[in-house]
Amino acid sequence: MAKTKPDEMSFLDHLEDLRWHLVRVVIAIVIGGAVAFMFSDFIFNVIIFGPKSMDFPTYKYLCEISKFVGLDTSFCADKLPFSIQNRTMGGQFSADIWTAIYSGFIISFPYVIYQFWHFISPGMHPDERKHSKGFIAISSLLFFLGVLFGYYVVTPLSINFLGTYSVSDIISNEIDISSYISLVRSSAIASGFIFELPIIIYFLTKVGIVTPEMMKKYRKFALVIVLILSAVITPPDIASQIIVAIPILILYQVSIYISKVVIRNQKRKEKNDAKKKVV
Repeated sequence: MAKTKPDEMSFLDHLEDLRWHLVRVVIAIVIGGAVAFMFSDFIFNVIIFGPKSMDFPTYKYLCEISKFVGLDTSFCADKLPFSIQNRTMGGQFSADIWTAIYSGFIISFPYVIYQFWHFISPGMHPDERKHSKGFIAISSLLFFLGVLFGYYVVTPLSINFLGTYSVSDIISNEIDISSYISLVRSSAIASGFIFELPIIIYFLTKVGIVTPEMMKKYRKFALVIVLILSAVITPPDIASQIIVAIPILILYQVSIYISKVVIRNQKRKEKNDAKKKVV
């Protein structure tokens, strides 16, 4: 039977198509999660609990920088003054399963993006599909860069600050495993999605919701939002907020350039179409 063309598909056909794309995404995440579950020892001892040790690369670099500028900082301490413990019977098993699932999502992200692209691309113009061949590679690269930024920058800054913060000497920090893993997971994955900003702006510009002029006009407001976001996901010190804010501001500026390119290409296409009609 011949495959139905996108413009001939009914609403229910689109839903059915979307359902199978989601099924494939879930299967990919499950397979990725199963692989991650087999390497759970490495994921927990090396990756998850890596920022808990003062031997973590970020702490070493920040300690050297602090010494260079003559600051006394907790980045040069021998160890972080808190312990991680499990308070429920199924706590460690639950942590292992959910960590595997989220790891499966990160591992299978390129395939997830591929399925998303495969769903929306039939409704695009052939020229648009041609100029967007690198979508999967670029969006995957940005996501993985964001995850690495969240893991190596946001996570250790947050753990170092929150793990050393104390309102009284009589209180000891005994962190539950679910709370600790939640911080690591949310910092990495949230940063991954934040780094997708240029891709989001690309599509919003394509549908006419965002323009370069609009982004320039509200750049000051965007700066305030970025600083607020940096203050939320990092310790409340200026240095940490600047470290997080700089790449986000760079992404915002890159997004303005991308929006300009999209608008320019759209105008060029409209001129070419107008010339063809005249001829």
